[in-house]
Amino acid sequence: MAVILSKEPLLKNPDLIASWSGIGNIGLIAVDTLRGQVRAEEMGIIEPWEFFYPSKVTIRDGVIIDLMFPASKFSYQRLKNRDLLFFIGEEQPANGNQIYAEGMKAYQMANMVLDTAEKFGCRRIYTSGAAVALTHHTLKPRVWAVSSQEKLLGEIKKRENTILMGDAVGRGERGTITGLNGLLLGLARKRGLEAVCLMGEIPDYLSGAPFPYPRASKAVLEVLASILEIEVDYGALDEMENQVDGVISNIYNTLPAEVKDRIEQRKYIAQASAETITEEDENWLKEHIDEFFKKGGAGDEQPS
Repeated sequence: MAVILSKEPLLKNPDLIASWSGIGNIGLIAVDTLRGQVRAEEMGIIEPWEFFYPSKVTIRDGVIIDLMFPASKFSYQRLKNRDLLFFIGEEQPANGNQIYAEGMKAYQMANMVLDTAEKFGCRRIYTSGAAVALTHHTLKPRVWAVSSQEKLLGEIKKRENTILMGDAVGRGERGTITGLNGLLLGLARKRGLEAVCLMGEIPDYLSGAPFPYPRASKAVLEVLASILEIEVDYGALDEMENQVDGVISNIYNTLPAEVKDRIEQRKYIAQASAETITEEDENWLKEHIDEFFKKGGAGDEQPS
């Protein structure tokens, strides 16, 4: 179990931008899009052997020649105004039947990412994931934000379309961020590193859908690009969003009228206040939509 670096570039106080797969792959798509936009160069991996089972076995002439594992890759880029490190994990290491990362494997992987970040002098960590919320799939997703240090809150709040997680889940209430996107934030705090988690809203009735939610990925990327002062071309994300919107619309049109009426109320609720999921509403929708969307998702924000 080790980090294998193919390059060790000289970087000046880089920011680390990290994400793993999760609900709607919201953070993963946002971070990978940014990585591609700045043309980051691959520089290393975390060895997969003790974290994952092979996802595929390659056979030639009846002989096994290779095992394919989910990738956990580092890359970097030097920009005019800042240097960037990226970490993207195609899958979260999980124990037993859990669908999100927890336990020793998750702790080890998160620390390996932070060890590498500190090796290159990272000054700040950004992670990204999903925020399951009482919203509607035609509305622009807001971006929920959590930081490791109170001094970062002022900087976060001034960003357009951003809301602090405490404000989103309601005064006096708390939330949790499951999986590695949240664990990395907590471990960064223990190390005294500045860290911010940006979570794009996804309607709770889509949180188990077996397809991505690029509408929220774009919202996250807009905030991240603003913070990092990077110009981004959103063309590919817009195209993906249009395709997924078509899939959602087709499924939505097959729902019973009673279910659609209940969902349509979300537009007015979301516009009127920053409400989140009520237990009654969540259970009712799950009961009526499970036949259309498979249960799934891995490690993101859930109000508690």
